[in-house]
Amino acid sequence: MDMKNKKISTGRLALLALLFALAIVLSILESLLPIPAPVPGIRLGLANIVVMFALFYLRKRDALAIVVLKAAFVLTTRGTVAGILSLSGGLLAFIVMAVLLAVFKDRMTYLLISVAGAIFHNVGQIAAASAILKTALWLYLPVLLVSGIVTGFATSILLKLTAPAFLRLRLK
Repeated sequence: MDMKNKKISTGRLALLALLFALAIVLSILESLLPIPAPVPGIRLGLANIVVMFALFYLRKRDALAIVVLKAAFVLTTRGTVAGILSLSGGLLAFIVMAVLLAVFKDRMTYLLISVAGAIFHNVGQIAAASAILKTALWLYLPVLLVSGIVTGFATSILLKLTAPAFLRLRLK
């Protein structure tokens, strides 16, 4: 590997580390915000802003790395169940968002990706929680679908507002 490729690789690693750290900070900040919700565990999904940025402007595998690393962080700080829920929701949301971006390419908006990601994150978590508890929790799905639309809308606005700052960090 020549020095130019190593420098690019080092720069990409630094950017991914910064984005991962930002996702963790947003996740911690979000846990401090009290959100009145009819179902326990509804959150804004602020860390998803970082994943969506990576999906739109970096490599898909960079976004996947952030999802997996965030789930590993949740696993080590909040326990096994929280880690499984984070990973299952994050992976399903990532897959759906990546497929939508691949199929619809330039026609896909922050809003559509964000809402789809939020909804499927909830679906992934419901599926995992149902498997863990050995009971169907799908009755919560209508509330979680509505919350996914609302939180997806909010995170799409936040991504639109913060994307210019993220883009200044992006590798050329």
